[in-house]
Amino acid sequence: MSYPKTLAFILAGGKGERLFPLTAFRSKPSVPFGGRYRIIDFVLSNMINSQIYSIYLLVQYKSQSLIEHVRRNWVLSSVIRDHFVTVVPPQMRMGPEWFQGTADAVFQNRVIISELNPDLVLIFGADHIYKMNIRQMIDFHLSVEADVTVSARPVPISQASSFGVIVADADRRIRGFEEKPQNPTPMSDNPDMAYVSMGNYIFRRQTLLDALFNAQRLKQHDFGAHVIPSLVNSGARVFAYDFGTNIIPGSLPTEEKGYWRDVGTIKAFVDAHKDLLGQYPLFNLNNKQWPIHNAGAHLASTRIVSADVSNSIIADGATIVGAKITNSILRSNVTIEDDTEIQDCIIMDNVTIKKGCRLINVIIDKFNIIGEGVCIGLDPEKDRFHCHIDSCGVAIIPRGGTVGKVSK
Repeated sequence: MSYPKTLAFILAGGKGERLFPLTAFRSKPSVPFGGRYRIIDFVLSNMINSQIYSIYLLVQYKSQSLIEHVRRNWVLSSVIRDHFVTVVPPQMRMGPEWFQGTADAVFQNRVIISELNPDLVLIFGADHIYKMNIRQMIDFHLSVEADVTVSARPVPISQASSFGVIVADADRRIRGFEEKPQNPTPMSDNPDMAYVSMGNYIFRRQTLLDALFNAQRLKQHDFGAHVIPSLVNSGARVFAYDFGTNIIPGSLPTEEKGYWRDVGTIKAFVDAHKDLLGQYPLFNLNNKQWPIHNAGAHLASTRIVSADVSNSIIADGATIVGAKITNSILRSNVTIEDDTEIQDCIIMDNVTIKKGCRLINVIIDKFNIIGEGVCIGLDPEKDRFHCHIDSCGVAIIPRGGTVGKVSK
């Protein structure tokens, strides 16, 4: 039996307003993450590692940075026609409006589904940090003869209102689906937890097309709020795939099983970076059997003249002279001059930090120069004059500027 022909749509249009100012000039999936990645690289890597090669990336807000990243780094094949990552902006087939929601984004591109005629259509989000063998989810979908399969995981009941909450029977067939309810239904065997949707779906082709036309007729535009609940109520075979059963080859026993993070807030973004650190990180990026593909910048090796570095990640092209770096992540092409202390920071690409600086709990976006003797993170009221202070207390310096005085 041949494997079903599969087409993937990745929804990459998120504004990411709660990640401001990191999303002032880019969409959420395009935000840099870790030493050399962007958020979008995780779902794309999961697709490629799962041998899913026909991928359409649906973009919308502030998409140029994402388009350029994909153009430079995600060319799969110029020979095999069905191996591609193609960026698709809003087609505006129904009028001048942009995508009205997740379902509308796919509906506007239904001609692609008709032309390629896949057996299965995958619809995945682009905003999360995780590893997933999607083939295992497809195998489950086929084994239960589902019309739709929703990837799912348990979360504390106190957090469940931010998700689509699933009520499933012993066979994992979904009997109820509530999108972001005020009073989430707990799991039957654990009242402190709720079973929630991860926003990743597998559809039989015709089930998806029928559901999209019905949703458009009713002016309903979202998968979680409209399409999935409607299919559950109609009696369609909608099942929950337990993400906790997903096995990633090469995983370490010290990693968090079923690691998945929505880095939609600055606090979540910072916390997920902390999960990369330590001798035994909760989320290990150094897995040769399941690589997360990155930007692959062709830079010189990092040069450390003298430094005191502990529990940190330093990408290529960096130059460090006489600095103390603790619990921090430095992306590529960062220059740090002497007598500088960096603690609990995320320093993005092409940043220069002049001598005598002290930075604690700071995110510095790309193409910044931090002048001599600048201190950030010690006095929040003073920091407000040249930083954005998030509600969690992290100071953020937006992209492309100069803080303090820089000697010529």
